Amino acid sequence: QVQLVESGGALVQPGRSLRLSCAASGFTFSRYNMTWYRQAPGKERELVARITTAGVAINYADSVKGRFTISRDNAKNTLYLQMNSLKPEDTAVYYCARGWSDYDYRGQGTQVTVSS
Repeated sequence: QVQLVESGGALVQPGRSLRLSCAASGFTFSRYNMTWYRQAPGKERELVARITTAGVAINYADSVKGRFTISRDNAKNTLYLQMNSLKPEDTAVYYCARGWSDYDYRGQGTQVTVSS
């Protein structure tokens, strides 16, 4: 069955970095566009970044442009999100999801908390 398992979330101080990973299994990872989105308590879900199958096209939310980098390793069936210069407003549960704008599967999420 399709599984997406996020990892790498943590409590970090503002200005620090984290790398999130999403291990995919149960489907041919290289054939699907993939997305990272986040949701903070009491807030709407927010697209963070998305990437096409071969990584040719990438989109970022304006709020993370220049700080976050999405990438994928199709040989390892893994999606990544490198997050630099983290801010308190980046605090949220981060999810990886299969798809570009409509998602049919998502992971359980990983908590990122940015606080001093």
